[in-house]
Amino acid sequence: MIYGYARISTKEQNEDRQLIAFRESGYDFDRIFIEKQSGKDFNRAEYRKMIKSVRKGDVIVIKSIDRLGRNYNEIIEQWRKITKVKNADIIVLDMPILDTTKNKDLLGTLISDLVLQLLSYVAENERVNIKQRQTEGIAAAKAKGVKFGRSPIYDYRDYIDVYDRFRSQEITQKQAMEIIGCCKTTYYRLMKAIRKAKSL
Repeated sequence: MIYGYARISTKEQNEDRQLIAFRESGYDFDRIFIEKQSGKDFNRAEYRKMIKSVRKGDVIVIKSIDRLGRNYNEIIEQWRKITKVKNADIIVLDMPILDTTKNKDLLGTLISDLVLQLLSYVAENERVNIKQRQTEGIAAAKAKGVKFGRSPIYDYRDYIDVYDRFRSQEITQKQAMEIIGCCKTTYYRLMKAIRKAKSL
């Protein structure tokens, strides 16, 4: 059996590039597993299904090592599990030297193991860099006043007194919005809800 494993980190990304590589590889796939999850670990539903299906002599094809995962130690461990415990093979399309169906002699195994460790390190390092860039980006945005998280939920019943003060001309509309701490759209929605409640 030949299995393809494609992984993207978010639902906004697209797996087409990996599927095209599979089609162009010339392999006749029995099944392709597509994962939409981070590669930080191997606690992934589709990956677990694939590993459970793999038997001795089967082959797993991936486009690049970072599609397998981005955690150095776990990539090495999963590679060992597939090739040594399951006695299956792995083919990395972007790195022909990482093809365990070939070069099974001692030298070939040594070279592929060294390349695997190097690429696994690069994959994890990129994950760490991405996380750092995200953290720095969020910090920079917060410094500029950008707010993150869900918008606060406004209950019109909490602001009936503000409405009354505005209606009696004790405060202006601008002051009312400042007291509530909302934008114009939310302010008008709240005022409409209060007027409707008062008319009942």
